[in-house]
Amino acid sequence: MHRRLAVVMDPIAGIKIVKDSTFAMLLEAQRRGWALHYVVPGSLGMRGGTAGGRLAPLAVKDDKAGWFQLGDAAWTPLSAMDLVLMRKDPPVDADFLHDTQVLSAAAAQGARVCNDPAGLRDLNEKLAALLFPDCIPPTLVSREAPEFKAFAAEHGEIVLKTLDGMGGRSIFRSRRGDPNLNVILETLTADGRHLAMAQRFLPEIADGDKRVLLVDGVPVSHCLARIPQGDEFRGNLAAGGRGEVRTLTARDREIAERVGPELRRRGMQFVGLDVIGGYLTEVNVTSPTCIREIDAGAGLNIAGLLFDALERDAG
Repeated sequence: MHRRLAVVMDPIAGIKIVKDSTFAMLLEAQRRGWALHYVVPGSLGMRGGTAGGRLAPLAVKDDKAGWFQLGDAAWTPLSAMDLVLMRKDPPVDADFLHDTQVLSAAAAQGARVCNDPAGLRDLNEKLAALLFPDCIPPTLVSREAPEFKAFAAEHGEIVLKTLDGMGGRSIFRSRRGDPNLNVILETLTADGRHLAMAQRFLPEIADGDKRVLLVDGVPVSHCLARIPQGDEFRGNLAAGGRGEVRTLTARDREIAERVGPELRRRGMQFVGLDVIGGYLTEVNVTSPTCIREIDAGAGLNIAGLLFDALERDAG
């Protein structure tokens, strides 16, 4: 009997398969004989205490001309699946959190969910790095403009960001005496209503913002360095950064080995760490990317490593 997998993701018709990590996972699961099911976006819910959604049989193909086929969707309890992949992109807003609550109910009813939905709620991708203070650059989280100004005065040049962004959006570079700092802080904190983060600017970003992947707490041998281009200081691929596959350095491994066991304990089986100049800057748990780029550059099968771990844990 085929094992059954359900995937919660953004609309599959809109993905770019050459770089989509969820698609890599689906290709690997299908290759191993898993029966794939697509959770129709927005359909997760509860019926009479049972967690489920509208699920459609799914087939995938590594072909830009047509990469998926869907069967008819029908309401299905998630406990009927052997595995649920939660791969919806941020923002981690109220809708995302409500979906994780449905998935927690599904887990209580016998479904295995990767990554663990409680961990997705608990581990904000910016704040989670602060669990490892020995690995991070000088960092401030606050709503208060005077604190950020004092931080800029102390460190000279800083990066500021919201706590719920992705892909390099809403990241600002500023410095002591910057006349734009007031408006940056007003924008990020909504005039002091929301928390924001500041970190000391790391000039090593010029050599790349490295995405280090962890599979079941263990670092993958290679990472993707995302290198800023032109007058852009952000390395994110979504912000125009250039990707370069590299082997992990000793410091990359040190950070990964420091972070991995705690994240594995929290049920985070697939994680992306952002590392700049030997410092951990973010811990990505919602829908980490870069599988396909690293696979292509290093001859790996990272989704295969993930399914090895998932199948091993299932017994």
